[in-house]
Amino acid sequence: MRLPDSVTGSFLVVLGAASAYGGYILPPVPGQPVGPNVFPLVIGTGLALCGLAIVFGIGHSFEEEEELIPLEGGQAASPPPQGKLYGLRALLPPALLLFYVVAADRLGFIITAAIMVYVTSTALGAKWKLALPLAALSPFAIHLIFGKLLRVPLPAGLLPTPW
Repeated sequence: MRLPDSVTGSFLVVLGAASAYGGYILPPVPGQPVGPNVFPLVIGTGLALCGLAIVFGIGHSFEEEEELIPLEGGQAASPPPQGKLYGLRALLPPALLLFYVVAADRLGFIITAAIMVYVTSTALGAKWKLALPLAALSPFAIHLIFGKLLRVPLPAGLLPTPW
């Protein structure tokens, strides 16, 4: 049984709102600019926003949805995957993790994350017109949240550190 996108998105909105509310009601630690309440607040807000995007179909094109192949028993099945390298997509997450471990100190977080986002989004079927801006902007957003707001040290690598 497949749930409709509106049910899945609504569940993510409720889960994200609960997490954000939990982070909101946590007391801040005296003397710390960013306490333990910030992480669930940021993650919950992001999860709720992603759930809203799913509910309203933002970024989803119904024209590209696969057609189901009818079977004899009234059931329906998805068409078989296309391409010779389709099965190798399962190796992408461990390969990207290994790439990050090897390259992050040398290249830096921004460059390594941009490469990872571009490779992941194109492997998932995004066109380069979407993958390139996403790969350019998301590492900076992650750097602002984790590097500046939460003060998590991220490797600078080839880029100068003052920014």
